[in-house]
Amino acid sequence: MQDRHLFEYAVIRVMPRVEREEFINVGVIMYCKKLKYLNANYHLVPAKLKALCCDLEIEVVAENLSAIVNICKGGKTAGPIGELDMASRFRWLTATRSTVVQCSKVHPGFCINAQETFHKLMNELVL
Repeated sequence: MQDRHLFEYAVIRVMPRVEREEFINVGVIMYCKKLKYLNANYHLVPAKLKALCCDLEIEVVAENLSAIVNICKGGKTAGPIGELDMASRFRWLTATRSTVVQCSKVHPGFCINAQETFHKLMNELVL
């Protein structure tokens, strides 16, 4: 039997008007320590976001989401946070925020193949 590895994930949400607490799932962040895996991706549907808030600046949201992906990749181009270890970057990205782009609570699971599990989460929770 193949080893199953503990992973953690959070759903990336866009909440155009924080006070209304209405949001749309737009992406996923996943971390697996044992497999040394940290990944994030997103998919924006501007019409859905505009339905919640017609004056939302989609380009600004996309820039913030791109920053999340870059921080997951790590390195100097991702700024000071990008230079932290994977676990610290994941914890920083998934910290509770009251902003337009925020994450759900962190959820655990088990996987055999992290990339396959990541794609499954994206398909089930975002697409």
